[in-house]
Amino acid sequence: MCVTCGCGDPTAVRVTVPGAEHSHEHGTEHSHEHGAEHSHEHDHPHQAAPVSRTIAIEQELLAKNDSLAESNRDWLAEHRIVAINLMSSPGSGKTTLLERTIRETGSTRTVCVIEGDQETLFDAERIRATGASVIQVNTGAGCHLDADMMRRGMASLDPPDGALLLVENVGNLVCPALFDLGESGKVVVISVTEGDDKPLKYPHMFAAADLIVINKIDLLPYVDFDIERCQRDARTLNPGVEVLPLSVKSGQGMQDWYEWLNKL
Repeated sequence: MCVTCGCGDPTAVRVTVPGAEHSHEHGTEHSHEHGAEHSHEHDHPHQAAPVSRTIAIEQELLAKNDSLAESNRDWLAEHRIVAINLMSSPGSGKTTLLERTIRETGSTRTVCVIEGDQETLFDAERIRATGASVIQVNTGAGCHLDADMMRRGMASLDPPDGALLLVENVGNLVCPALFDLGESGKVVVISVTEGDDKPLKYPHMFAAADLIVINKIDLLPYVDFDIERCQRDARTLNPGVEVLPLSVKSGQGMQDWYEWLNKL
């Protein structure tokens, strides 16, 4: 979490409109506002921080984040906006899933995107090429989006009432599961090239999911991935979770994905 993962520099967070000339630098507005509490005891480099204080800081961070997330949730509900938090390891196909979703559903529903990455505008530029409104949130050393980054992204994006807001979190199967953004649903994307053991290796992520997307099933003949095992393991952690195998490349299963989105 934030006391150990290196995401304690609020000035490193940038919210950028792709194609614009500058970033919106918010500095200390970053919700963590760690201040001296996040110093990692630099004045005493050889002295371990008390475990009880570490736990207290983590609890304070999560409590503040949860309060901000509720404010986000209220705002989204007021404007009838469905927000989906997509989480995965890097390379699972989240951005490609978003691109195809926008191109195939954008004519019937406004789709907006918040992109989360430590650095670069690469993914935001890909989304911009589809014609959708997009904001890039760069987290610097941070390994996840949080509710304040979500709030700032929404303020810059200004999605219209009734829109579908797709949030691509930082590629990471650990920290994003712990931070509520105020979203309507959490989706974990896993590709068959990653291996079928991920639910038990990263239980918090899969336990938090409302939907698990198993992507790149067109590659099943070429990899060692047992879909039934992955589903079984995921449901030992999260009995009610839906599991949707699909291939963004071939289109197999994409209609089921759109139907799941339309239910929200």
